[in-house]
Amino acid sequence: MPEALAPPSPGALRACMSRFTTGVTVVTYEGDDGPRGATMNSFTSVSAEPPLVLISVARRARCHDQLLDRPFCVNILGAEQEPLARQFAGVQGAAEPRWAADARVPRLAHPLAWIECETWRTYDGGDHTLVLGRVTDLGHRDGDALTYAWSRFGTATEATDGIEHLI
Repeated sequence: MPEALAPPSPGALRACMSRFTTGVTVVTYEGDDGPRGATMNSFTSVSAEPPLVLISVARRARCHDQLLDRPFCVNILGAEQEPLARQFAGVQGAAEPRWAADARVPRLAHPLAWIECETWRTYDGGDHTLVLGRVTDLGHRDGDALTYAWSRFGTATEATDGIEHLI
């Protein structure tokens, strides 16, 4: 019987995962003292019927306990919104957020796309909590996307030949 392998260190796992390019989101919600948000890149679509998305929230994050049982909005950032990503990641003074006036759930003004959700289920994910949100509203605009890979921000240029016409 082969010996059990030791799990990789958290640093080795982070270094390996940094090679995977992701989009960048700011997840916003109504906190105890007003609109709040946190930068997250662990986000994915889960289901079309019912419409579900998943965010992964670090247990040590300040937003963890408040976010689990409240409506939230996933703001997918445009390439020009890197300062907002930095602000909501804790870099004070990086950018003062502007909020959408007509949103039911706190939402950033002019994200590349936005997805309002109600918490549907939560699951233990080790040092994170996996939150499935049921999509209640959404919208998007044209533009380049903000990306993150190799511990750096980048840009994904908007394709001129998308698949929207096939849907």
